[in-house]
Amino acid sequence: MIRSVILTFVMVSLAGCAGLGTLKQAAQPNDLYLLTPKSTFSSSLPRVQKQIVVQEPTATAAVNTDQIAVQPTPLQVQYLPRARWVDRAPIIVQSLMVESYENSGKVAAVGRSTVGLRADYVIVPDLREFQGIVVSETENGKSVRIEVRLNIKIIDEFEDKIIASNSFQENVVAVSDETPDLVRAFDEALGDTMRDAVEWSVRKINAHAASNPRPSLN
Repeated sequence: MIRSVILTFVMVSLAGCAGLGTLKQAAQPNDLYLLTPKSTFSSSLPRVQKQIVVQEPTATAAVNTDQIAVQPTPLQVQYLPRARWVDRAPIIVQSLMVESYENSGKVAAVGRSTVGLRADYVIVPDLREFQGIVVSETENGKSVRIEVRLNIKIIDEFEDKIIASNSFQENVVAVSDETPDLVRAFDEALGDTMRDAVEWSVRKINAHAASNPRPSLN
């Protein structure tokens, strides 16, 4: 009887230790990572006296998350351990695009679709690619190429129709497969993609507004 009681106590203690270890592991914080808006643009970019709204980008379930996606093979998606974006990737891209338009100094006003801004034009992004691709693997680590691709549609709110559509993509090979280097490559690839998208859309809106004059909503 005593032996059975002792054995039961030991088993319960071990189970408690295992559970405590799991809780400690789960309680370890994730590293959170930010990305930055674009702030440098072509000096020849025209100024448009129009209000622009940027919608939240659509994205696949693999990208529509705060986890940092890497594809070890073309048919497999994994996520970096103990690392997260500060928000879901589409929300981050939407906010950074708004900031990038603001930083260009070439639009009358810009905001997200949730702020109730009456828009002359709406930017509708689709985040097609936002992940790392393992291109090779050696004894010293993996070579990872970061791919960012945005499809942009511009909608004329007055006529309720798409006036232009284009895709923008940048690929950047990370210095190493360490998380900080991967994030820096994401930042570079997204920044270059946003710069091209902002410049293209401002020129398209300028040309469309010039050929379709009407009072602005601002």
